[in-house]
Amino acid sequence: MRINSSVARSFNLGMVTVAVVTASPAYASKKSWGTASDIGAYSLIAISVGLPAIKKDGKGVLQAAGSFGAASLVTEGLKEAFPTLRPDGSDNKSFPSGHTSRSFAAAATLWQRQGKSIGIPALIVAGMVGVARMKADKHRFGEVAAGAAIGLASGILITNKHPDSQTALVPWTDGKGGGISFAMRF
Repeated sequence: MRINSSVARSFNLGMVTVAVVTASPAYASKKSWGTASDIGAYSLIAISVGLPAIKKDGKGVLQAAGSFGAASLVTEGLKEAFPTLRPDGSDNKSFPSGHTSRSFAAAATLWQRQGKSIGIPALIVAGMVGVARMKADKHRFGEVAAGAAIGLASGILITNKHPDSQTALVPWTDGKGGGISFAMRF
């Protein structure tokens, strides 16, 4: 399978953006942490569906969507059943963390379908999303942990391993920053 070089460059740019934005400095504002969590979560979701789509893996696309959908349904059901005031007082939908559950569902799907070379960096980004939600004063640790458990369970239970994963995400860092490199054999 051949992938257009502009698609590969766009994918690499997206992954680097996720890594840089979610690695915001400790002095960032609550709004910046909220933005970082949005970018991290939505990027992971897009990658979990987009990567199998690029590889023409229809089953992988359906499993990623199913994992995301299951995590969303469970999370939103629990938010309605157990209304909990957010730390910032904005509403009563703090338990569990939806950003975190969806991020971990996407990361677990990537681990299952693409292998640990993509799954480990995806789990790191999902963990950063959870930290960013706490830094943004949207959730407490227990709410983030519950979201992570829901996401991991849906990703692992719904997604089957792909027999011939030939992709890799490699995190890197130097004295001035870091990022993630993407490689695919085709």
